[in-house]
Amino acid sequence: MSQNDNLTRTTCPYCGVGCGLLAGADGTIKGDPEHPANFGRLCSKGAALGETIDLEGRLLTPRIQGREAGWDETLNLMADKFSTAIRDHGPDSVAFYVSGQLLTEDYYIANKLIKGFIGSANIDTNSRLCMASSVAGHKRAFGSDTVPGTYADLEEADLIVLVGSNLAWCHPVLHQRIAVAKAAKPGMKVVNIDPRKTATTDLADHHLRIVPDGDTALFNGLLAHLADTDQLDDEYLKANVTGRRPAITQARLGDPLESGLSEAELALFYQLWAGTEKVVTVYSQGVNQSKCGTDKVNAILNCHLATGRIGTLGSGPFSVTGQPNAMGGREVGGLANMLANHLNIEDPEHRASVQAFWQSPTICTQPGLKAVDLFQACKDGKIKALWIMSTNPAVSLPDAGGVAAAIENVPFVVVSDIMERTDTGDLADVLLPATGWGEKDGTVTNSERRISRQRAFLPVPGAARPDWQIICEV
Repeated sequence: MSQNDNLTRTTCPYCGVGCGLLAGADGTIKGDPEHPANFGRLCSKGAALGETIDLEGRLLTPRIQGREAGWDETLNLMADKFSTAIRDHGPDSVAFYVSGQLLTEDYYIANKLIKGFIGSANIDTNSRLCMASSVAGHKRAFGSDTVPGTYADLEEADLIVLVGSNLAWCHPVLHQRIAVAKAAKPGMKVVNIDPRKTATTDLADHHLRIVPDGDTALFNGLLAHLADTDQLDDEYLKANVTGRRPAITQARLGDPLESGLSEAELALFYQLWAGTEKVVTVYSQGVNQSKCGTDKVNAILNCHLATGRIGTLGSGPFSVTGQPNAMGGREVGGLANMLANHLNIEDPEHRASVQAFWQSPTICTQPGLKAVDLFQACKDGKIKALWIMSTNPAVSLPDAGGVAAAIENVPFVVVSDIMERTDTGDLADVLLPATGWGEKDGTVTNSERRISRQRAFLPVPGAARPDWQIICEV
């Protein structure tokens, strides 16, 4: 009998790499050698998952105002409070705040409830904090939020450019894959673009210490250089791309030296990028989390589009996500300005299509409140009922103290979590015990848009229920 016979094939719940695991109820955790995201590799966090599956500190029963309650009482109270708010103040008086830790099925049902049955788009996610710039950049460039890269590109590339991405710490298994590929292919070059020296810098052939937010100047300068040196792919541009001239004109208005790099460093990078056919540009939160994040994203995408270095093995821009299911949430409309399947709230035909598929009595007609605006509305007294699922915004959002005060200002607050107490849960009128990783079944989508199963290998503790089931019952 194989030593893996009693292990369950599932997916790691930590980051957007989406590593496959073999997990056992006794705490055994192994990398899944057959999973194409990691081929058996694990980082230190994934390898230590077995230490997280005990029940210490778990929320095991519903609670109303701190006292234990049954599910029927709790669900009836929630339904009454949300219905009353909608009746007295309209659909936009209620809001959901969800999380990239939810499974895709949870995300989908939450969006279906609030957008198709309540009729409000006031649902946003903590993924907003890390991925909104990339979503907007993709939609501006491609018409939809589509990541065009795969992990296999990292091993096939001849040049990997890491921008605002400390892979060694934040996506260790991808860092391992690049390191192995580089060792096997000495001609591969790695450029690390980061204001700071990080653990990832050790892997790089060149470290370009740009100034914070210098990315746009750097990549607009690259686009101008490619145009000025006749290194654009005219055939690809004619067949696939519009807006060539205005993009190049705008890029030429900038000054690459505003990146903080010297002329020699700029020349080295531009020549290396232009002279290498297979280029992958990996970017992450150092690009996204900025007031000019969307412009940074599009500056990167434009260079790949202008040269046809996209959609082919070993080439393309590649956004790597932070949370295990940030991508799955985006696919099912988990943001306040999206519908399921990358459809647009503002498009009447898209709305009609989704409503018909859902067979719902209504559909939201305009974008809802995004994360920061949502909690500002709580502060202003506009939100009368709030449901927070699988996240802790009283700690994790900017101005955490202000967010906590805003939550306190909402007349009725529900928090779904696995932990008995969190800073956000302490502010709730109702606590709902959700199932955790290892106890629930569903799917997640990783950074390369690969859908993987999460499978239960532990019994459901106490009165806990899966998020999707709780939402359906409400």
